[in-house]
Amino acid sequence: MPHSQTSAPRVSFLGGRLARGASPWLLPTVATAALSLARSRRSKGAAAIAVPTTALAAGMLWFFRDPEREITPGRVISPADGVVQSIMPWKDGRTRVAIFMSPLNVHVNRAPLAGTVTSVEHVPGGFVPAFNKESENNERVVWHFDTELGDIEMIQIAGAVARRIVPYVPQGTKLEQGERIGLIRFGSRVDIYLPEGVEVDVEVGQKTVAGVTRIDRD
Repeated sequence: MPHSQTSAPRVSFLGGRLARGASPWLLPTVATAALSLARSRRSKGAAAIAVPTTALAAGMLWFFRDPEREITPGRVISPADGVVQSIMPWKDGRTRVAIFMSPLNVHVNRAPLAGTVTSVEHVPGGFVPAFNKESENNERVVWHFDTELGDIEMIQIAGAVARRIVPYVPQGTKLEQGERIGLIRFGSRVDIYLPEGVEVDVEVGQKTVAGVTRIDRD
């Protein structure tokens, strides 16, 4: 069964949005930083703690940012911010495009095509670094979408630090292209399988932006 989706609303911060599913990590960190800052004038110990906790809270706010995007028209758009790690022909004729997401990237993933979610499957596994070949055996969530190109498979893969994948939508959901579908916490990878006959229009090492970078060619 997939991880349960969160129904909590996204939180605004300085005019921007924070990703759904951030609260369990973000709220304790921000609360600790705020408490340390409040006590720092009266306690040297609190002042010493305030600096790293405030820096950590700022880092968390940056990591869990969820900016609005102007979705680029195209058949298949990138589901993730990151760098194309590999492009690999598959035995069944499909082509796998793997996108590595560092902790500096936005970690909210988006639907690569409009369609209906036909399957969301959580697969238990390890937590080796997402750039490692062994990461194919990591904890992951496997998505299938019924689209105008047929069945599209996408896999969210947890990394060495990312220990939680948070799907936003359940099986049966109809999605628009570029709609938010889930969050991976702290560095990870997203694989998308292009159907046979669909040519890739990105290359290894290229940066991608979820909802913006087109990954197929007409």
